[in-house]
Amino acid sequence: MKIIYKQISELIPYINNPRKNDHAVDAVASSIKNFGWQQPIVIDKQNEVIAGHTRLKAAQKLNLKEVPCYVAENLTDSQIKAYRVADNRVNEESNWDFDLLKIELQGIDEFTGFSKQDLKMFESLKYEEIPEKIFDEVDQPEEKKIKCPNCGHEDKKSKFK
Repeated sequence: MKIIYKQISELIPYINNPRKNDHAVDAVASSIKNFGWQQPIVIDKQNEVIAGHTRLKAAQKLNLKEVPCYVAENLTDSQIKAYRVADNRVNEESNWDFDLLKIELQGIDEFTGFSKQDLKMFESLKYEEIPEKIFDEVDQPEEKKIKCPNCGHEDKKSKFK
């Protein structure tokens, strides 16, 4: 993977980016400031952002002139659209292991993306008492269950005929 540096002014945010990310910019800027660039912005051949809109906004907030980029030359237009969605969606499929998270949070400071208040709460609570929504980037709508018209069985993902 070849990483190149591009001037921020050369990059074009994708106009139809469906992800609302303004609330995450400060945390990402803090991460970049404290840990450096650990993940490039993914762009197409025309410098349009495929993945990394929040990193781009964070870089602008930090008044950076250039950012690391990866040009995804191997993707078709259809694959680019799919990757834009997948890049943001796949993290929603995972959950926290609260026992392990509590161990990981020991001895580190607020640069994790959690507030100082969150970290203090983790110290005093048992893992099963930590509200799940603290760990959600945004509150997700509750999954609707689908009911089978024949037997009444309910399922989150299946479609009954």
